[in-house]
Amino acid sequence: MKLSDYFKKSVLEDFLSGQGVTTDFVASVIISMVLSVLLGMLIYKIYSHYYGGVVFSSSFATTLVGMTVLTAMLTLAISSNVIISLGMVGALSIVRYRTAIKDPMDLFYLFWAISVGITLGAGLYLLAIATFPVIILVVHVFYHRRKRGVIYILVAHYTGDKTGDEIQRCLGKMKFQLKSKTMRAGATEVTYEVLCRGGNSLFLEKIQALEGVSDATLIQYNGEYHG
Repeated sequence: MKLSDYFKKSVLEDFLSGQGVTTDFVASVIISMVLSVLLGMLIYKIYSHYYGGVVFSSSFATTLVGMTVLTAMLTLAISSNVIISLGMVGALSIVRYRTAIKDPMDLFYLFWAISVGITLGAGLYLLAIATFPVIILVVHVFYHRRKRGVIYILVAHYTGDKTGDEIQRCLGKMKFQLKSKTMRAGATEVTYEVLCRGGNSLFLEKIQALEGVSDATLIQYNGEYHG
């Protein structure tokens, strides 16, 4: 080895050791970054496949990949330097995120991406990979259970004493529950929570055709009230 090469190598080693960078650390960074991208993209695919909303948000799905990588990076930085970890805690404590999460499942995927990033940053690669089949199985099972029926809110206005009983007969064997009933000057407003299987809404036409029913409205219910 030439003398100049020896000095260059010594300077490089001194610089890297001063920065807290070792061969093991570099290897863990490479493995964590590669796995975080791959697993983040897998979360993206699972989210897009099992998405149950109306309008798919590609920007949120992309955020899941970025969140996995960034969380892995932060975990690696915190684990390698005490000063950085203290500064990171102070910086994150003053950050306020004001983006509203409308669907609770979106929060689940977001927390999943963060958890994978933390696990990879901590070097627990096998745990992050082994957890994927379990979560996919849970999502798959509950996704198909959710597809078995859709909950609607039925709002109907009618007149007459027996019209309410006729409306319940039109619902047939479907599961339903009376949520509210309001009477105003001979007119009655009723609200039912109805479990509709297979997307069949023919009962609404039967209700609308009843004598005394002025209007009937069917609204999909997602478990949230907006006042």
